Formats: sequence, C-alpha cells, structure tokens
Amino acid sequence: MPHDPRFGPDPDLLHPLSGHRRVTFVKNLALPDTVSVGAYTYYDDPAGPNAFLDNILYHFPFLGDRLVIGRFCAIAAGTRFLMNGGNHRMSGPSTYPFPIFGGGWTGCFPGELDFPNRGDTVVGNDVWFGMGATVMPGVTIGDGAVIGTLAVVAQDVPPYAIVAGNPARIVRRRLSETEAARMQAIAWWDWEPERITHALPAISGGDVDALEAVARTGSNWVASHG
Repeated sequence: MPHDPRFGPDPDLLHPLSGHRRVTFVKNLALPDTVSVGAYTYYDDPAGPNAFLDNILYHFPFLGDRLVIGRFCAIAAGTRFLMNGGNHRMSGPSTYPFPIFGGGWTGCFPGELDFPNRGDTVVGNDVWFGMGATVMPGVTIGDGAVIGTLAVVAQDVPPYAIVAGNPARIVRRRLSETEAARMQAIAWWDWEPERITHALPAISGGDVDALEAVARTGSNWVASHG
C-alpha cells in the first residue's frame, strides 16, 4: 500500500527529511541480526548514517548479546552503546584480556573464562538521547526517558525519568510512577500512523488525561478528515 504523506514521514525511508542526509531512520540501515530498532527512531549526525553503527562498540556476534531499541526514539550525534565484548575479567590481579591475543596465552587459561556478560541492552520507546551519551552493557532504559548530554548510563533507567551525569543519576521524573504506568498502558507508539496523527496535540502538548481520552474514543483521522 503506498505511503500517505498526510500521516507523517514514510517510515521506510532512510533519510526522512529532504535535503538533510544527517538524519536517518535507523531501522532502514543494514543492521546486523543482533541489533533491532523500531520504526521512526532516528539518528542525527553530520558524520552520516553509518556513524550509528560505528558507535555500537565491542559488539561481537559470538557473545550473543543484542541491542534492542524501540519506536520513536531520538538519538543525537555521538551516542554510544557499549556492548559486552568490552568487559574484562576482574577475578584476578590483572584485568588485561590475555586470551584474545591467542598463541600461548590462550592455553594458559581454563576452558570457561569469566568474562562478564550483562545481557542485552534494551531501550524502550520515545526515548531522547542527548549528544555524546554513553550506554553501558546490559542496561534497560524505560519508555519516555531522557538521557542527558554526555551522560554515562551504567544502571537501568525507569520510564519517564531524566538522567544526567557520570554515572548517570535521576535528575527528576517527567511523570509520576502512576502516570508513567498509564502512558505505558496507552502505548501510543504502537498505534497506526493515522491515529497518531490525529492524537498529536495530546501526544506532544497535552497530558496523560488528554491522551487517555483520545485512546478511549478510538478516533480515526481518516474518518474525520476524509
């Protein structure tokens, strides 16, 4: 079915803004199987679209860890995702990764090495990353969170929290825990484009009550605008 421009940009375009090749809908890049990105999530970098992939660091297929990013996220230039391949063992006096260099160094270690693996890195929907933010391995960032410029995120971030600093700490909550749970129940990011278009005043400029009212009505932009 052809894209209808009344309902926003075509999510299948690599560059959704004409004349601005620095802005990329990430899901349309040649992503590895271990990276999943939802529709409308964009990366903005004057270095070009592949800078997003260059900033996924220490991501080795044999480790099996995944980077999962939801829909409608805004990712500023220089945002980095550090994966588990960058972890070093800390159970002995030295943290140097001797085995990876092969040769006689490999045979000096037991078959099962305790390199830390903190699991997948998971980012929810509608998350905003400031320029130069760094996300450490195995972190989960909740829906609606804001990650401050140059923040280093080493722990999970609750939904609709604003974090900043190194290590990143909660500055404040955009919504109360109850309101955040209501927003996650609404899950507007999963709606069809025409419904999102109709609800934009509530999504961008309203509050949770207003968005819940839109969600209850099930209003359809096509029906009201022909």
